[in-house]
Amino acid sequence: MTDQTPDPPPTNGRDRLRELLDAVLDEDHDTLDRMARGAHASAFHFSRQLRRHTGEPPVSMRRRVMLERAAWQIGRGTSVTDAAFAAGYESVDGFGRAFSRAFGHPPSDTARDVTPAGTARGRTGHWLPAPNGVHFHPPTSLWIETGSTSSGAPVTATMVEHDLADTRALLELAEGLTSEVWHRNRGAVQPMAWSPPEPSIAALLTAHLYTKEVWLAALTGSDSPSPPPDAGEPADLLARHRRLVPAWLSFVRDVERRDAWDDAVVDALCDPPQSFVVGGILAHVLTYAAHRRLLVRQHLRGDGITVDDGDPLQWLIDRADPGPENTDPTDADPTTESGAAP
Repeated sequence: MTDQTPDPPPTNGRDRLRELLDAVLDEDHDTLDRMARGAHASAFHFSRQLRRHTGEPPVSMRRRVMLERAAWQIGRGTSVTDAAFAAGYESVDGFGRAFSRAFGHPPSDTARDVTPAGTARGRTGHWLPAPNGVHFHPPTSLWIETGSTSSGAPVTATMVEHDLADTRALLELAEGLTSEVWHRNRGAVQPMAWSPPEPSIAALLTAHLYTKEVWLAALTGSDSPSPPPDAGEPADLLARHRRLVPAWLSFVRDVERRDAWDDAVVDALCDPPQSFVVGGILAHVLTYAAHRRLLVRQHLRGDGITVDDGDPLQWLIDRADPGPENTDPTDADPTTESGAAP
């Protein structure tokens, strides 16, 4: 099995707002003229375009986002001096004055951020007021709030919880498979054209889990996870899944609480950087999660192994049954496994 890091699909067409934001926040663009050159525009037209799109002058936006990044870095243990120079300030005193005006306290009083990255304060505690919802999103990206109102939350919640419960059921079933069945090459199955083939049950369930881990890290600003071993066993994946469940639920519930489905993340780790809508990311994950789970069932049945249909309708019926055999793994208190708030 190869590295299963999910690559974004290729996109055509230009995202002018993203190009403007890239020019503002590039590490080398510390003046308006350099920002404008990076956006292939004159300083006048660059400033006018950015103001029209965001309602904020480019220099002010850069200063604010750099201060947000500095606050996040200091909260994670970076020294005030290092954060000051990383933010482009020529002196620690000048940085301290700007930070105090923005946050209402000196940088040395910034609380150590020990909350899970998936919780509200862990993601947004470093944000300053903004006229456009554009904020620093760790480690090197942007978060763009839209303030819009969406619908369909109950359906989304059902799909998210069913995916987690069904994944656990398949991994528990897989613990009883022989190594030969678990790793058997079933042919060049490739759910996504831009990702490596997933020819075995092991490859499908590993990619299924790792995809969710990688997206969660990108959405919460936490460290990217290491890929599972090429020859990972069901018990190892099940342990990773149990750690993932509370963090994934915590993030989704926080987005639902804030009705932030139309917010966007500008992922600077892509080349070139790309904008992803939060609701679109979740739809992407759930689409390919269902596809992989159904492929696993098809392989199991081909080997004569009895497996249910993975139908969310039947899952809801079973969940209403209080019998111990129908206990839903997502009903457990998430704080018992990772400390993430439900």
